[in-house]
Amino acid sequence: MRNSFPFRASAVAAALALASGIVSAASHREAPFITTVPKVDSSDFYLFRSYEGVAPDGSGGRSDFVTLIANYLPLQDAYGGPNYFSLDPNALYEIHIDNNGDAAEDITFQFRFNNKLNDVALPIGSKSVAIPLIQAGPVANVGDANLNLSETYTLTVVRGDRRRGTAQQATKAGGGATFEKPVDYIGTKTLGNAAAYAAYANRHVHAVNLPGCATPARVFVGQRQEGFAVNLGPIFDLVNAPLSTITDPSQINAAAANSIQGKNVTSLALEVHRSCLTQGSEPVIGGWTTASLRQARLLNPTPAAGHQATERAGGAWSQVSRLGQPLVNEVVIGVKDKDRFGASRPRDDAQFLDYVTNPTLPALLGTVLQANLAPTNLPRTDLATVFLTGITGVNKPATVTPSEMLRLNTATPPVPFASQNRLAIVGSLKASPAGTDFAGFPNGRRPKDDVVDIALVAMLGGLCVANGDANTLGLNTIPGVAGVSSACRPASVPTGATSLDVHDAVDQAAVPFLAGFPYLNTPNPGAQ
Repeated sequence: MRNSFPFRASAVAAALALASGIVSAASHREAPFITTVPKVDSSDFYLFRSYEGVAPDGSGGRSDFVTLIANYLPLQDAYGGPNYFSLDPNALYEIHIDNNGDAAEDITFQFRFNNKLNDVALPIGSKSVAIPLIQAGPVANVGDANLNLSETYTLTVVRGDRRRGTAQQATKAGGGATFEKPVDYIGTKTLGNAAAYAAYANRHVHAVNLPGCATPARVFVGQRQEGFAVNLGPIFDLVNAPLSTITDPSQINAAAANSIQGKNVTSLALEVHRSCLTQGSEPVIGGWTTASLRQARLLNPTPAAGHQATERAGGAWSQVSRLGQPLVNEVVIGVKDKDRFGASRPRDDAQFLDYVTNPTLPALLGTVLQANLAPTNLPRTDLATVFLTGITGVNKPATVTPSEMLRLNTATPPVPFASQNRLAIVGSLKASPAGTDFAGFPNGRRPKDDVVDIALVAMLGGLCVANGDANTLGLNTIPGVAGVSSACRPASVPTGATSLDVHDAVDQAAVPFLAGFPYLNTPNPGAQ
């Protein structure tokens, strides 16, 4: 067993009940306002012990580090030129860490971007004329002379409140406070084949000195292949899949090809020594990412020459995007409150409690699949406990203020990529011996974790824990299992199906990933 701390099987099952409120896709275009500003749309947040180079027992390699990845600007078409997908210099991108359970950030990593127009020109007759593309020829090096647009960023560490705390600049291990970002994968003629682009991107993995941390960290910001496996079209078309398919394990790849595998996303990735993130003897940290814009925006109807010359922004920062646990704003929060959630902070999450204790999605899923699937043990205190506090013996801090965020127990050893169970704790319940992989969702989240399938297992009631049910792990055939209350199990499931068989017919484990930092795969090229 890999976990280095005690836990109860019933607590593990309770942990998975949180998924009954989150069953669809990562957060892509999930709130009305965010659709108007895609550069600050956060789509996925990952938080996990680094598994690069670790031994089977979870030791060695980069095992003493924690990786944090915040994805922004989702659903990028690789061919989307000529300006491609630079991040917004008028935005503030942040990753927050709560390391004492009080629902407030204790450490914030702030990213600010600068997109410099190099104004490459060509002699045309007797005149020097600016080119219309962001590259003037092949690109291979950091700050390549052929780049017409150079993207850089700064990294600031804030301790305490993100706006009033102590802010200090992070620096490169070799000196300087400006970090280069690779240009997006325009195509193979500009940047070479996948191996060449990977080598180019790796030159933008920077060793960084973080104020207050004795061990250097690593940072990378750049385009990656979308790492989430889902069929957005069928999912949002009232779950356009038969119940008989999604309860049959042999049909795990029965859906159409992963609809977003050909898309790219922009990742903000940090790898930090775990001692730099924890506080005292508490090993559990909570994390989430946000993006903010200035409250005021002035548009110049007659822009001057230059890059980003149309807009002037000012005023206080206004948060417009927030993501911790996957899928929350997309399929838990009601449409009327989606923008409110995007602007909120964990300490104020009591206002959204009804969406957790009385979730609408289980009933909606049952309606569209024409089956009675929703557990009736309302209010869902089991769901609220796990979702808002962490799971006792797994990833719950010693003291905690209920709030939504992704929680990771940094004392849990990492599992090498090849040995990871895509269902993490759920998969471990099916394995022999049990307990082979407790290092994944909902104890943090790794790229390989199939959060949709984990959610679906709970959606059909197999992991509902209430009223002293004997079958708390949902391992037996349902319905009709003695000891499972009618409130906690589904009333209508195909005969012979078990809760642990449920899936979305898209295999997260089939997505290609890297074995080391920044873990998400080389992006798709705009042209072969």
